[in-house]
Amino acid sequence: MLKSTPPLITGISKIISNFFNPLTSLFLYFLYFSYENYSVNEAAARFLPILLLMILPISIWIFWNVKNGNYTNMDVSNRQQRKSLYFFIIGAILVYLLYDFFLNENTDLVMVFLMILLLVMQISNYFIKSSMHTAFNLFVAALFFSINPKLGVIWFFITILVGISRVILKRHTIEEVVSGALIAGFVSFIYLYTHIQIHH
Repeated sequence: MLKSTPPLITGISKIISNFFNPLTSLFLYFLYFSYENYSVNEAAARFLPILLLMILPISIWIFWNVKNGNYTNMDVSNRQQRKSLYFFIIGAILVYLLYDFFLNENTDLVMVFLMILLLVMQISNYFIKSSMHTAFNLFVAALFFSINPKLGVIWFFITILVGISRVILKRHTIEEVVSGALIAGFVSFIYLYTHIQIHH
């Protein structure tokens, strides 16, 4: 059935999958959150450490490993190859959390739960290659929902499209997409509950 997928559907799936990758989705959330809560200078001061300590190192790590043949592609679709990626991302988030705690005396709840999500994804990776695209976008949907429910619902439907695109492109099986969604759904529920308890 997948072999007969029309080229147009495959093309649209590639656009959806490539654009709504985990880093881009998180970047768009941080951009929106900064716009809603900070001045330009405050947003720049807040985002710069995230960019320098997390986004750039992770992007460079993936690119370097693809270039050297350690990763098959930028999606890091291979389950064995993902093990080192998860460790690196978790390490990058931990560095940022330590920086934020010791320099700003702050604990970023979003980053804490992002690390929890990745830890659970890392554990699941030993059993099934859960979809990172699906998991991250569902978590981003929860993040949007916490500050703008309408955007959260919109992003939820985007996540469904992302999950479908991953199956169409044969990057994941349906089981792997569902696994990513279940993991992110569990972590997102706890995040939203914690967020409500703190802010209400």
